[in-house]
Amino acid sequence: MIVPEVVREMPAAHPPEFRRRALDLVAQGNPDGQTASDLGISESCLRNWMNRDAINAGRKHGLTTDEHKELVESRRPREQSRTRI
Repeated sequence: MIVPEVVREMPAAHPPEFRRRALDLVAQGNPDGQTASDLGISESCLRNWMNRDAINAGRKHGLTTDEHKELVESRRPREQSRTRI
């Protein structure tokens, strides 16, 4: 018996203002889990935002959002030329 694959769509991206508000609530001392629940997002989503914010602010090591975009853009022309071959 073949079981069809479940197609899951990515949830819509939240606006930057929404993300900032979530991060501000956690910074004010609200628990991660409760904040996520109150805002209707998963704890893992909120933690991803918290990690990204820490990296962008220099509190944690990693590629900033701008550096990541730059890296993706620099690879794009090479990837496109490979698909033409």
